[in-house]
Amino acid sequence: MAQIRLYVANMNCAGCVAKIEKALVAQEGVEARVNLADKQVTVDGNMNVDTALAVMANAGFPAQVVVDAKAAAEEKRIADAAEYRLRMRQAIAALAVGMPMMLWGLLGGEMMINSPSMQLGWGIMGLVTLALLVTTGGHFYQGMWRALKAKTTNMDTLIVLGTTTAWAYSMLVVIMPSAFPMETRHVYFEASVMILGLINLGHGFELKARGKTSEAVQRLLGLQSTTAIRISDKGDEQVEISQLKLGDKLRLRPGDRVALDGVVETGQSLLDEAMLTGEPIPVLKNRGDSLSAGTVNGNGSLVYRVTAGQQDTRLAKIIALVQQAQTSKLPIGRLADKISAVFVPTVVIIAVVAAAIWYFVGPAPALSHALVVLTSVLIIACPCALGLATPMSIMVAVGRAAQMGVLVKNGEALQTASKVDCVVLDKTGTVTLGKPQVTDFTLVQTLDNAEKTQLLGAIASLEQHSEHPLASAIVNYAKESLSQLPDTQSFINHQGKGITGEVDSVHFAIGNLALMTELDIVNPDGSALDPQATLSFANQGKTPIYVARAGTLVATIALADPIKPDAKAAIAAMLQSGIRVVLLTGDNPQTAQAVANQVGISEVIASVLPEQKQQHVKDLQKQGHVVAMVGDGINDAPALMSADVGIAMGSGTEVAIESADMTLLSPQLIVIAHILALSRATITNIKQNLFGAFVYNSLGIPIAAGVLYPLTGMLLSPVIAGAAMALSSLTVVTNANRLRRQKL
Repeated sequence: MAQIRLYVANMNCAGCVAKIEKALVAQEGVEARVNLADKQVTVDGNMNVDTALAVMANAGFPAQVVVDAKAAAEEKRIADAAEYRLRMRQAIAALAVGMPMMLWGLLGGEMMINSPSMQLGWGIMGLVTLALLVTTGGHFYQGMWRALKAKTTNMDTLIVLGTTTAWAYSMLVVIMPSAFPMETRHVYFEASVMILGLINLGHGFELKARGKTSEAVQRLLGLQSTTAIRISDKGDEQVEISQLKLGDKLRLRPGDRVALDGVVETGQSLLDEAMLTGEPIPVLKNRGDSLSAGTVNGNGSLVYRVTAGQQDTRLAKIIALVQQAQTSKLPIGRLADKISAVFVPTVVIIAVVAAAIWYFVGPAPALSHALVVLTSVLIIACPCALGLATPMSIMVAVGRAAQMGVLVKNGEALQTASKVDCVVLDKTGTVTLGKPQVTDFTLVQTLDNAEKTQLLGAIASLEQHSEHPLASAIVNYAKESLSQLPDTQSFINHQGKGITGEVDSVHFAIGNLALMTELDIVNPDGSALDPQATLSFANQGKTPIYVARAGTLVATIALADPIKPDAKAAIAAMLQSGIRVVLLTGDNPQTAQAVANQVGISEVIASVLPEQKQQHVKDLQKQGHVVAMVGDGINDAPALMSADVGIAMGSGTEVAIESADMTLLSPQLIVIAHILALSRATITNIKQNLFGAFVYNSLGIPIAAGVLYPLTGMLLSPVIAGAAMALSSLTVVTNANRLRRQKL
């Protein structure tokens, strides 16, 4: 399925979102995601670019295709900055004329047309106001015209109807005052320009605040290099990224940023990967190690081979996932969408009915009162805040998550994660590092240092022929003290038990108790090996390896998968939040319990087959829990899919990552506690925004319609209505931005 990303400059409110979605999904086999916060539309399915642009234009929303995400982001930043300056100039111009007129009326100046001089004076002000309507409000008229051509309405419709009605009424009073009763010859020119000034001012501030919501993606886009140093037959040459091909060799100088994903060919250096993983400690890279685009080289020099194209790098996929998540919809936000779809025509009807009531049954001056009510209702009801309530919070939260080293695939996962009350943790690679290490090397026979070194060399020499993960841990342990290993004369692998072979004509057997029993290995004193020793190691979370030389036990090696440094603190944080934590592993019960004891987990389910993991997750869900499953292996994929929220470790397999709703780029387990806390904060933030927007419109419209007039004797001024409308949108954006500083 093809995907098209469009930028829509004149998308302003939730009504726009509903109309765009309706127009696109009306096409067969097409799905659309609209993000009001960054004014982008993502189209998936059977539609080409030309058709998409045509559909958008017919709907009244001309769009342009986003080809290069980085270039588009920079273009949008420049466009937003220019629009901000324009809105500020428009606001200043309108307020500079509107405020003196408003102060004139407040300080007792005459606002009624009761003499030729007043007619002339206000006639001049009417022409000045008309010029301002065109210059400072022209974009609202253009927006309304596009909507009318598409046989629809939008936020601009309400603003234009309100301000134009106030101006047209005032101009008619100036031109033919005798046609109006004396008490209704009031002019409202100041209301028209003040409304435009305040709305433009609000939009300017909103643009400024809205820019901060996409800072995380902007920062990720900023990590993408534009050039690289390619090594060719002619020597080093600096080329554009677009010119690079798979297999090209690139030189990475100290301080340079990795251009594309690759594998180190020569050199050694520390690379800063914090921008992708959240890990502050630089990672040492040697020959054969992988490099990720966007990471920064330290003081060393590397040559690496390109393994991924520009659109296939890990960074590019991260940016795509973050942008996809930011355009996704939450169930909590769909109610706002449904309301917004019919909001504008409903408001126009309410405004006309309210004005008619005031005109026919209201107190004198009925016409003036009707005009004030009509204008105020139209202006205060603009659904900007309603449309921004959910997408603004999602944008900030998904961006904040990316900065923490968590990729959220869709916004719905955030809402579900806010309800999680049970976290199921895989053991290996999740609670533990997933890299076994030697913890004990114990001699059973008495050997001097030289003999001990010789023994260790023989063990490592044999183990380097084995593909078992424990074998590489033993070899790495030996190489810390040995520079060279002896040659192996023979090697036999005993599946599931261990290995045997000869080094320097001496026969060795290295493996578990089953292998030792099979080969009749005995202790130095001739006694049989004690099975309790194996159980003792298992109770400590360790795996024992027995080493026999010439038929006699000579040493034991204990290995363990180290606990992640922050595992205990992370689990304590989850438990403190009232979350049930379960350790689910295929490992034996003794090792699993030992790990659980070290990190503070009281519930352990061990010796579980891959297909059983999924069933255990379903059992917890049947108990009424909202379950988050955290894993990193292929065997975790079914459980990740079945869980309410699947969280994959970024160091894990592609299958696990594809199956999950969230991916942890950071190896730190504490990030799980953080993302769950962030999800709860996000839903709270959205509810605050929606509550504020609903309350604002629910209370604002009746007040503008005049329900408080019997109590106060006053009607809501259209100017105050305009200020309130602008302030409501700004409040939503500002509240959403609080998530950027949310304490987790």
